[in-house]
Amino acid sequence: MIKGVIFDVDETLVYYEGYSLKEWYEKIAKPTMKKLGILIDWETFRKMAKGELPRSYVEEFGIDHVTFWKALDKANRRYREELLNEGKIRTYDDVEAIKELKKLGLKLAAVSNASQDNTELVLKAFNLLDYFDVVYGKDYTYLDGVKPNPYLINKALNTLGLRPDEAILVGDSDLDIIAGKRAGVTVVQIVREKKYEGADYYIQNLWELVDLIKRSRC
Repeated sequence: MIKGVIFDVDETLVYYEGYSLKEWYEKIAKPTMKKLGILIDWETFRKMAKGELPRSYVEEFGIDHVTFWKALDKANRRYREELLNEGKIRTYDDVEAIKELKKLGLKLAAVSNASQDNTELVLKAFNLLDYFDVVYGKDYTYLDGVKPNPYLINKALNTLGLRPDEAILVGDSDLDIIAGKRAGVTVVQIVREKKYEGADYYIQNLWELVDLIKRSRC
């Protein structure tokens, strides 16, 4: 029986108007890296961001990886605050379904490859934080634990006291699917943009998730 749902955050619950990783790299990452005295090329940065290379790979360039990612997260905080002030971060219309999931008595978690600070910033901005029993952003003590590594999902399961077979992971990306499969949970992809192979179920909106869980309890 499903007792809990673990959500990805960015592009699953909220979206960023006009956002692209390449644009973020040019506008935020490159100026920040220059202040640190290094400049990592786009393709290498993309591979780290997408989990094709570990976050610790940045140490190949002669900088402590925790120092590097903390600096980028601090810059990302300012970027997110700017977008929020401009109304360019928004929730999807179906996010109201989270309230229904709470009424069903489910334990809810949110996990994100963004920092804890930046994840909570966005959830608080839309009064979503209180719906979650636990929220985990990337862990500076284990930065290579970001998705597709199952570390954050396992961390949420342990905190919630759930077995993998009692939980669903909901995300929009291939990283979510891979991480969920590695954690042994049921994986639901919400198809916000592109459909990826490997999920157990595919939904177009979060109300379909509510129906899916209700049917599983019949």
